Amino acid sequence: MKDAVSGGPDAARVRFDKWLWAARFYRTRSLAAQAIEAGQARIDGERVKPAHAVQRGMRISVRRQDLGWQVEVLEAQDRRGSATIAASMYRELPESVSEREQKLAARKAANLNAPRTPGRPTKRDRRRLEDFLGEP
Repeated sequence: MKDAVSGGPDAARVRFDKWLWAARFYRTRSLAAQAIEAGQARIDGERVKPAHAVQRGMRISVRRQDLGWQVEVLEAQDRRGSATIAASMYRELPESVSEREQKLAARKAANLNAPRTPGRPTKRDRRRLEDFLGEP
């Protein structure tokens, strides 16, 4: 009898939402299920239901905000463990890594040009401004 990792005929089913949660793409299973329903998480480029079975070798795409991940499933596990265990459950495709790094670099460059105002002036800032302008 083969186990769930090897993907044999007697392999235990692992739900897609549970796998996303165990692989730490989402904090809760309900968030993972919502992302699947919204089409932000797909298996082999197709929309599926949260109960769809995940197997070794499947390609999963996950999109959160403007970032995306393209991963290949190495292990179908439904138990949430440490981040190192979660990272061993999948392998990210190289083009996905480079695309995400480019988007992060573009976001960082845009933030460098953004004005750096701390927000609303404090009472101390207002008094300094009034003293500078000579207003009572």
